[in-house]
Amino acid sequence: MSELCRFIHAEKANYPIVLLCRMLHVARSSYYAWREGEAARHARQDADDALEHEITVLHVASRRTYGVPRIHAELRCLGRRVNRKRIARVMRERDIRGVTRRKRRSLTRPDKKAKPAPDLIGRDFQAERPGIKLVGDITCLPTAEGWLYLACWLDLSTREVVGYAMADHHRSEADDEVVL
Repeated sequence: MSELCRFIHAEKANYPIVLLCRMLHVARSSYYAWREGEAARHARQDADDALEHEITVLHVASRRTYGVPRIHAELRCLGRRVNRKRIARVMRERDIRGVTRRKRRSLTRPDKKAKPAPDLIGRDFQAERPGIKLVGDITCLPTAEGWLYLACWLDLSTREVVGYAMADHHRSEADDEVVL
């Protein structure tokens, strides 16, 4: 519809508006409503340009990592009330994108044929004395320099860490240093 109205607006010097509207099957009221809304469209475009500047400043300050949710939160903290969908539209139109996190990958790939490990403590996580029951776990932590693998052992009686090991790999090696 707006293309037809633009055409009518461009050709109104050569032909009467009534004739153009009749030939293009456009109601005259629609053309006049479109023409009256031109100022509002320009005002909205100017407001979007100003919002784009604010978004760009916040996006660059975040080292180009913030997406729509964080930009929206930052603008709210600054006292600027803007609809989240409007921020998403402006960022999409201006090709401003945040960084998305990668999917987590599992460290363990279970052997389908292996039988499950026995439950040596019988799901009883209470211990009468220190040093009787120890449990351990390994976790993978993302850091700025890469992944850090942390294995630790806990005493179930005192709930204290009794040992840990850190490495940049997930392999089990006998000569790795364990801190007790």
